[in-house]
Amino acid sequence: MTRNYQKFFPPGTQRGGTDRQLSPLEELGWQPHFAQQISSDELVGTPPVRVVEVHRNGLHVIGSAVDEVIPPRADATVGDWILLDPVHVPSSRVLERKSLLKRRAPGTDRQVQLIAANIETAFIVSSCNQDFNIARLERYVAVCFEAEIDPVILLTKSDLVSDPQAFADEAAAISKLAPVITLDARGDQPKSKLADWCKPGKTVAFLGSSGVGKSTLANALSGTRSIATQAIREDDAKGRHTTTRRQLHLVSGGCLVLDTPGMRELQLMDAASGIEDLFADLNELSANCRFKDCRHETEPGCAVQNAIQSGDLDGARLQRWRKLKAEEAFNSASLAERRSKDKAFGKMVRRVVKAKENRNRRTE
Repeated sequence: MTRNYQKFFPPGTQRGGTDRQLSPLEELGWQPHFAQQISSDELVGTPPVRVVEVHRNGLHVIGSAVDEVIPPRADATVGDWILLDPVHVPSSRVLERKSLLKRRAPGTDRQVQLIAANIETAFIVSSCNQDFNIARLERYVAVCFEAEIDPVILLTKSDLVSDPQAFADEAAAISKLAPVITLDARGDQPKSKLADWCKPGKTVAFLGSSGVGKSTLANALSGTRSIATQAIREDDAKGRHTTTRRQLHLVSGGCLVLDTPGMRELQLMDAASGIEDLFADLNELSANCRFKDCRHETEPGCAVQNAIQSGDLDGARLQRWRKLKAEEAFNSASLAERRSKDKAFGKMVRRVVKAKENRNRRTE
């Protein structure tokens, strides 16, 4: 299905504070990282396109003069760049990513779910109410660190509490590398407070549970109400799912915004380095323990336990560190086992097919 690709570019997106007019590909986030993967011959017949929307029945891709839906593929997600082969679409190549957000898919089948690719900044959104949860925020920050995406924690609905700074202080203790911003998702605050990250050609994502204001923030950046929103439930401050699919929006000013459905579950896998970066303070303390294999429980000379006793470290942070490390190790091992079984099954299928072909040749 072909569409009018110009509709994706709102008026004024080619300015956005830059000193020159961006090309349509640059407005979509095209960068030298992707250009260097392509030869001049490939550009002639396979134009680069970006996945801006994921449907169950296909991927919505846009390029300089392309706007269509192609068949779905397991190795592509929203934000990906693809060299589109219009003659044989399944042969289209997904370009190497700058970043990739992923998680263990909900359920028991040990699959990986791709969330988004080629994101520069992730705004991790939480409300200053019952939704606020340090452990959940730490999960998102760890995933961003692993994906090499800059995390920024946004605390919304700060106008509804008497002491929003208490929420900000608690969030700031998560990591020195994750700035914390309190704001009202409505009005002009998002544009002004997030301007440093939302520059022309940059791609940002709003992550968080339902009802925290992700779609409201995206609308505030675009200056429209094109993205549907809903109010939270009054009894428990829980949100309703409004966004039902992952979709990139090019907003006035040049920034690309990814709005995502709220995630009830964020299981970590293949994120060991992200957890290490998140808990850098604990790693530094561990280096001073008397024993290299210290478990930070009752061992003599444990620098971590000494820090807890002196009040320099919250004991709950140590428990969250242990939980995330155990979860990540289990999920990663489960994934490796699944991949090994799939590989073995594939070899068995190929042997059976080859044996059948040999039998058929002998009987001919």
